[in-house]
Amino acid sequence: MGIKTCFISSTGGHLTQLRTIYDTFPQEESALITEKNETTISLGKHKNVSFLVQQDRKNILFLFIFIINIILSLVYVLKYRPQYIITTGAGSVIPFCIFGKIFGSNLIFIESFAKVNTPTLTGRLLYKFADKFYVQWEELLSIYKNAEFKGRLY
Repeated sequence: MGIKTCFISSTGGHLTQLRTIYDTFPQEESALITEKNETTISLGKHKNVSFLVQQDRKNILFLFIFIINIILSLVYVLKYRPQYIITTGAGSVIPFCIFGKIFGSNLIFIESFAKVNTPTLTGRLLYKFADKFYVQWEELLSIYKNAEFKGRLY
């Protein structure tokens, strides 16, 4: 038996945005996945919280870390078997979202609040896979033709 909803994001603003939704869901029906660092380590005390390795495209070890995160993503998809995946990005979430789609999850992507006029790389990649795609600024509706604007998370 899997988790109904899995929330996944990188750290920082992406996680802050995602937590505005995650914190309203019953803990026993949801899981949270984010990158592990000094700001997120305390989340590990909660039920159904898992971590990816903190990744940065500018890091010389990026490819190695990304491969580890691909493997972890597959493990977490198989562990949680989510019916829904909700994400605000960024890059580290891509493998999990794609594996989730392969295994039958519905993907809900929320483009970053910080992006008013231009799309994120993660948004451009996952737009093709998303069952629902939301933007937080009306200006992005001209870029993402099938997106919806429902307001902002902040």
